[in-house]
Amino acid sequence: MKLGAFSVSLNVKDIKASQAFYEKLGFTIFGGDLKMNYLIMKSEDSLIGLFQGMFENNIITFNPGWSQNATNLEAFDDVREIQAQLKSKGIKLDREADTATTGPASITVTDPDGNVILIDQHR
Repeated sequence: MKLGAFSVSLNVKDIKASQAFYEKLGFTIFGGDLKMNYLIMKSEDSLIGLFQGMFENNIITFNPGWSQNATNLEAFDDVREIQAQLKSKGIKLDREADTATTGPASITVTDPDGNVILIDQHR
């Protein structure tokens, strides 16, 4: 199963304070929009999303079809294929993708400790 680019999406209280903190750890802005209260920070192959006021808890995120540099991968497992594989293994999905569609879609699952995993395909 190819899940794609990995990142952690953090629910932050003060995005500017979080930006300054992660910059001190060597991260730089890779994407996002401070005016929209989200930034994507990168350090080598590590990605952290900073999100203020968008969701309650931190989220583990995978992006099928993307490399760690947010470039399109030629070969990847579509999120609907991943969904079918997870369901065949008995994993309960919190949110499912519409199997009658193609292109962008997402699914969510929760691990045994309550951590939300978002599998978010952008293309």
